[in-house]
Amino acid sequence: MTVKHVLNDQLAMGYAAGALPEAFDIVVAAHLSLSDESRALVSSYEAVGACVMEECDSVELKSDAFAATLGRIKSSDTVIEKPGPKGVLPEPIQKYLGGDLEKVKWKSLGGGVKQAIIPTNDTAQARLLFIPAGQSVPDHGHRGMELTLVLQGSFADEVDEFARGDLEIANEDLNHQPIASMDADCICIAATDAPLRFNSLLPRLLQPFFKI
Repeated sequence: MTVKHVLNDQLAMGYAAGALPEAFDIVVAAHLSLSDESRALVSSYEAVGACVMEECDSVELKSDAFAATLGRIKSSDTVIEKPGPKGVLPEPIQKYLGGDLEKVKWKSLGGGVKQAIIPTNDTAQARLLFIPAGQSVPDHGHRGMELTLVLQGSFADEVDEFARGDLEIANEDLNHQPIASMDADCICIAATDAPLRFNSLLPRLLQPFFKI
């Protein structure tokens, strides 16, 4: 699988530093499971972070710190790593939902489009989106950043075409209307840190109810 649209430096650095909102972390982690290029980029920033930590002043530990750490390890349950789950949803998303698509509780947005909000503990929101083949979502802009990762099928907008593993990074400068390809239903995960800016009246009226 070839992933064309990958992380930028800002997001890769934020993810490596643990500075992104949880909703963005979910999307980025799912993308990393599908993109070798983005994984390499994040690894490079993690290596830089490790070098910076080596230059920091050391802190003296308590005399029993090592023994206490060993005691906690011995008392913890043994975890056996199993092969990652297979399916449409990457493992980071399946961990949140407890499974693949069969665990998703979809809610209709009209026109066959559905969403399922993934609860997070910060102001940014993450949601799964189901867009039927050939269907579009309302034309909209952005009041902040929106990350959209394709998990199944593909969509096209004013920027390009995005398929499984591709990540679209949108900001206040982008107005677009994603349209799912005709050959398959499109499933995405999207994260936003501010409400969308819809360009037509009906989506604006429904926006508070759909929490978009």
